[in-house]
Amino acid sequence: MKAERVATDILFALFNEIGIIDQLARTRLQRTLPSGLQVAHFTLLNHCVRLGDGKTPAELARAFQVTKGALTNTVQRLEARGLVRVEADAEDARRKRVYLTQAGRTVRDEAIAAAAARFADVGLRFSQAEVESALPFLQALRTHLDTHRSETGGEGN
Repeated sequence: MKAERVATDILFALFNEIGIIDQLARTRLQRTLPSGLQVAHFTLLNHCVRLGDGKTPAELARAFQVTKGALTNTVQRLEARGLVRVEADAEDARRKRVYLTQAGRTVRDEAIAAAAARFADVGLRFSQAEVESALPFLQALRTHLDTHRSETGGEGN
């Protein structure tokens, strides 16, 4: 069954809402993070927990759609705090790999716990069923956009 084409104004409204939600959620999250830790830092820590660590800076830069320089800066800041460690690749010592430390995992877990309190009002406003029913669509949308990065000038991942 082929989906019916969605009107342009509806698609714009969808992504406009997602953009606003992203901005509001990032601001709330930033307010819960430990001093000196930015959302970009937390996002990298979370990525390592969710999808595994040991990736190269280039792989991480592609995943986050940022320059390798920007990603390297984030990794250096996290490494200085002891939240990640950077090691030479076992097969090619010229290449580096980024690993989450136990301290990094702890900071990530503590940030999630603190964020849960900051987002508690959402859990009071919307039911479990409403949130659960939104997830499949949002996950499918994310997967589609991620798999079709190259069609819009980015790299697929």
